[in-house]
Amino acid sequence: MGNEAYLRQTWAVENLPDEPLLDATVKWLGLTILSTEAGGEQDQTGVVTFVARYKINGRAGRMQERSRFVREQGLWRYLDGEVSDTATHQT
Repeated sequence: MGNEAYLRQTWAVENLPDEPLLDATVKWLGLTILSTEAGGEQDQTGVVTFVARYKINGRAGRMQERSRFVREQGLWRYLDGEVSDTATHQT
């Protein structure tokens, strides 16, 4: 959606970068959740594995990430993630 302010609100305070989170050259097209671990009402942490589709300068791509989340003040926040080696650029 391109909303930098909202995206910043969803990051865990201890890992929030100072630099911009969005790159204007990337157009995000969609996200598919592959799996989740924990993240229930009683959990303080959770993991989401997803594939995201994007375009850069007209070239389609996809990346897979395993993201860790923490609960802060009752809200889920992105902590960090590992991008898998399956990230690809397609023509």
